[in-house]
Amino acid sequence: MEKIRTKIFKGAATALITPFKLGKIDFDSFEKLIERQLESGISAIVICGTTGEASALSIEEHLKCIEFAVSRVNKRVPVIAGTGNNSFEKAKYLSLKACEVGADSLLVVTPYYNKANAEGLIKYYTDIAELSTKPIILYNVPSRTGVNIPLEVYLKLSEHENIVGVKEAGGNISGIALLSSKVSEDFAIYSGNDDQILPILSLGGSGVISVVSNVFPRETQKLCDAYFAQDTEKARRLQLKLIDIINALFSDVNPIPVKYALSELGLCSNELRLPLTQANNNTKKLVYQALKELGAIL
Repeated sequence: MEKIRTKIFKGAATALITPFKLGKIDFDSFEKLIERQLESGISAIVICGTTGEASALSIEEHLKCIEFAVSRVNKRVPVIAGTGNNSFEKAKYLSLKACEVGADSLLVVTPYYNKANAEGLIKYYTDIAELSTKPIILYNVPSRTGVNIPLEVYLKLSEHENIVGVKEAGGNISGIALLSSKVSEDFAIYSGNDDQILPILSLGGSGVISVVSNVFPRETQKLCDAYFAQDTEKARRLQLKLIDIINALFSDVNPIPVKYALSELGLCSNELRLPLTQANNNTKKLVYQALKELGAIL
């Protein structure tokens, strides 16, 4: 009998920021952010993804963040560690270490800058899946990496029992519909775009790996819960309620706007690492207004 893969989570996972203070990781704020997510009922937490500025972290910092999150979450929800890299050797090292410190799953972005072809993508992901003791979630975000995972590569990788799903941030709803029609039901498709949570759920998606849930974790989780409870009207209302803040959070390069938003809520300092800089006045205005309209600030 064919083994059915277990989904790492179903619902909303937050792609958590990495808070900084005076150039160092602010672990006090990090802990508060994690607890806020858990108290809000989020389904999983992603550490060291795009929103976590993983590419600006040293390997030592990267692993400290994962280990810290695993310790603080303490099995209350799955902790998913971003371990992808354009260097296979770095991705391999990060993946092995993340497994060792107790991450529940790995989120592995396509190799950026190198622009691997189909053969390279299959080899890269298969090799990581073979060495990892934890299940792998693919991460397709061509606007960041310059690489889009083709359907034939998805279909090949989805056959591997240790590759359990994908964070799909390509924005192509037609392509996601086609992918959903071709892969088995135990292969999880997660929205990587907050403005497409409900559309992707309606195509058989299992949830979202979210930026907006850094700010509104409860509402993002409720959107998914409503859909799974077959209350599509409530899910629709929640999706539309969040549209203005979602657009504001993507009015500049992520995580520039979301760090500003969280700083306005008093949850961390508005500090990023170069080459990212703080939000400009126009972005601040958009984010502030959206927060105010949703009642997050007075």
